[in-house]
Amino acid sequence: MPVNVLTVDVGTQSLRACIVNKKGEIIAIERVKYERAYHSPLPGYAEQDPDVYWEALCTATRRLGAGNPELWKEITAMSVTTMRDTCVCVDEDGRPIRDAIVWLDQREADIGIEDFPLFSKIGFGLVGMSETVKTQRRITKSNWIRMNQPDIWEKTYKYLLISGYINYKLTGQFRDSAASLIGHIPFDSKTRGWMNKSSLLYPVFDIDKSRLCTVVESGGVIGTVSESAAQATGINPGTEVIATGSDKGCETLGSGVLRNDEVSLSFGTSATIQFSSDRYVEPLPFLPAYPAVAKGYFNPEIQIYRGYWMISWFKKEFAEKECVQAAAEKTEPEELLNRYLDSVPPGCEGLLLQPYWSPLLQNPEAKGSIIGFSDVHTRVHIYRAIIEGIGFALYEGMENISSRMKTRVRKVVVAGGGSRSDAICKITADMFGLPVYRLHTYEASSIGCALAVFVAKGEYRSYDEATEGMVRYEKPFIPDDAVHGKYMRLYNDVYRKIYGRLHPLYKAMYAIRKK
Repeated sequence: MPVNVLTVDVGTQSLRACIVNKKGEIIAIERVKYERAYHSPLPGYAEQDPDVYWEALCTATRRLGAGNPELWKEITAMSVTTMRDTCVCVDEDGRPIRDAIVWLDQREADIGIEDFPLFSKIGFGLVGMSETVKTQRRITKSNWIRMNQPDIWEKTYKYLLISGYINYKLTGQFRDSAASLIGHIPFDSKTRGWMNKSSLLYPVFDIDKSRLCTVVESGGVIGTVSESAAQATGINPGTEVIATGSDKGCETLGSGVLRNDEVSLSFGTSATIQFSSDRYVEPLPFLPAYPAVAKGYFNPEIQIYRGYWMISWFKKEFAEKECVQAAAEKTEPEELLNRYLDSVPPGCEGLLLQPYWSPLLQNPEAKGSIIGFSDVHTRVHIYRAIIEGIGFALYEGMENISSRMKTRVRKVVVAGGGSRSDAICKITADMFGLPVYRLHTYEASSIGCALAVFVAKGEYRSYDEATEGMVRYEKPFIPDDAVHGKYMRLYNDVYRKIYGRLHPLYKAMYAIRKK
C-alpha cells in the first residue's frame, strides 16, 4: 500500500508536481511555469507544443525527487490531472504532428449541420438547439483540422486530449481516464464510454473510434512508468499510473464536495461551479453532466470561460503601477489589487459587469458588458466589478443547476488562485448568502487526485471515508445578510435582465463581424 503518492497537475499556465500523504498534506511541491501559456499563429488561436507540458513534468519531478530522496523511494503510485479540451494529434509512434490546440482557442470550422441525418435536424429544431449544435460543430477542433489541414488529419493515428498524451509519455499506452475525457470529442458522459455512430450527437464530432484512446475507469490502472519515462522524469520505473480525472473534477473531489447540496467554485483561468450528483442531470439541454472522479457520480457544471483570466487582462491593461510595485516587493500584483477591494462598496456604486468575454454555449454571439459608468468610478471599481460579475454568473449557474437537480445548496467551497484572497471569499459569501469554506491548501486538484489514488489502492474504503481523512477547511466566511439582500436586488432587477436587453445588439454585432 502506498504511504505517499505523486500527483501531477498540468494547468494552462504552469505545472505542479506534488507528494501527498494519506492525511491530505502536501509534503513537497515543485511548480514549473511555462515561458508562455500558448502562442497565437492568428488572432483568436491558442496553440502550444505538447512537449512543453512533458518537459515541464520532467523538470518538476526531477527536482522533486532530488529534493526529497527518501520520500521519492517510497512512491509506488501516481496520477495525472490536466486541463480539459486541449487536443493533440499524434502518429503511430506517439509523436505530435502539430501543436496542441489549447482550450482557450477560438477558431471555428466553416461547417453547418446540412449533412446531419434528417431525424437529428428535426430533433434539434424541436427543442430549439439547432444553433447551439451548429456552434458546437464549428468549434470542435477535429472538424477544423479535417477541413483545413487534411494532410495532418490523414496522418493522425490517435486524437488525444493532453491527459492522454501525458499518460502515453509515461506508460507507452494510448489510454485515458473516463473522468478526464471532457472536451469536444464523441464521448458519452452518461455511459462513460465512446458514443456509437447512432448517437444523436455523434455527427457533431465524427471521429472514428480507431483514432480514439482506450477508456479506463476511474481508479483503474492506466499502465506503469516505462524505463524511458523513468530516465526522463526520475520517477521509479514500474510506478503505477492510476486513472483519476480532469483538473476541475479532481478539484471538486479535493474540496470534499460529494453531496448534491454542496457546490465547488473554482476561481481559476476558467471560473466554474460544479455539483456532485449520483444522478445524471444535464446543467443545460445537450450540455452533459461530466463524469466525476468518484465512480457512479457526475459533475453538472456551468463554466465562465476566461473567468479569472479577466484579472490577467485587467493587470495588463490597467494595473501597470501595481505590477511594478509588486515586483519591487517580491509579491503578486493580485495581492496588491485585492487590498483595494474593501475601498469600494458592494455593488460598485452602480457599476455592473457581465463576464461573457468568450462565447456562451447557447448564445455564441454574446459579448462582455460593463454598464453604469459615472464620474465616481475608478479602475478599482472596475476591478471589483469583475469579481462581482464573475460571482453573479456563478450564482446564476447555481440557481439553474439546483433547480434542475431539485436541490437546495447549503454549502459553498472555493478553490483556485482567486480563493487565496480573503476579500474575494467574503464577497462570494455575501453574494451567495451562504457560508463559504476554503480548503486548507490551494492545491485542491492535487488533493483530489491523490485522494482518488488512495481509494483505488485500498488505503480508504470509500470516497466519503477518504474525504473525512484528507479534506480540511479553514474558518468559514459568513455572509452579511444586509449586503446579500443588496446583491440579490442587483441580481434580480439588473444583472439577469442585461443579456436579454442587449441580445439584439449582440446579434447585430455578431452578424457584422461574420461578414
